[in-house]
Amino acid sequence: MNRKFPYKSILIVCSVNTARSPMAEGFLKNFFLNLNVDVIVKSGGISSNARDGMLISMDARLAMKEIGIVLSQEYLSTDIKKHIELITEADLILTLTKQHKEEIHKFIKVNNKQILTIKEFAGGAGDIEDPSMKELEGFRRTRIEIVENLMLGLNKYSFQNMVKI
Repeated sequence: MNRKFPYKSILIVCSVNTARSPMAEGFLKNFFLNLNVDVIVKSGGISSNARDGMLISMDARLAMKEIGIVLSQEYLSTDIKKHIELITEADLILTLTKQHKEEIHKFIKVNNKQILTIKEFAGGAGDIEDPSMKELEGFRRTRIEIVENLMLGLNKYSFQNMVKI
């Protein structure tokens, strides 16, 4: 266990906060909980059609449940545009796409804030595609891509890979 992880609060951002960002949030919360590392993880949507109160996709729930991570039935989406404090309170902001990253910069001035796509956090480049409108297998592929990239980023801090994907 590495206690040198520099972030106390992580915000994960996707389009509407009903699939990718809740999956990443659920994985990170489970990861840090299992290692007894105190990190607050939240998520939200930044697109024009993001709304507070939408349900998480059932396929996102099923894909995460397959690896032992339960996304709460009570979880509802968060529209970041209505909750700017999520951006200002986060030490690290991880987005699913470069466009989400650019939208945050357009939406609010973020001085000295670490904002990376999940793939940049992993040391790479590119976006993680939205699985919406795909069958469960598409959500599984997205889950694998999210978890693999988050693990690559976390391994920079000597965390051990402790979950199956």
